[in-house]
Amino acid sequence: MKKTLRYLTMLTVVILFAVSCTKEDTTYDQTLLTGKWQSGTLFYKYFADGTGGTWDTSDNVTEAEAQAFTWTLVKDLLTQIHVLEIGGSVPKVYTVTELTATSLKYHDDFGVSFSFTKVGK
Repeated sequence: MKKTLRYLTMLTVVILFAVSCTKEDTTYDQTLLTGKWQSGTLFYKYFADGTGGTWDTSDNVTEAEAQAFTWTLVKDLLTQIHVLEIGGSVPKVYTVTELTATSLKYHDDFGVSFSFTKVGK
């Protein structure tokens, strides 16, 4: 009986430790994402209807010529589906690490980080 009680106590401690170490899901307010964001010469514009566009002024591309995409933000996962001019689409998935009224930071699964500042609506 003592042996069983010891095993149950050890099992309870292990379970409590495992539960306390689980990562909490981070959720961001997607309304903060709408607007124009800039990182150097790279721009992203997110609209409230889940569409957007991206352009890079170093390539002589203007906002009017932006590449279209659709986006969703679920908890901390930002998914962009870029629409190609030649047909088809390219999905890109990022993990958001910061989203405020003026700052957007995220990274991809390859360890590449991105940092943007809000520059307009």
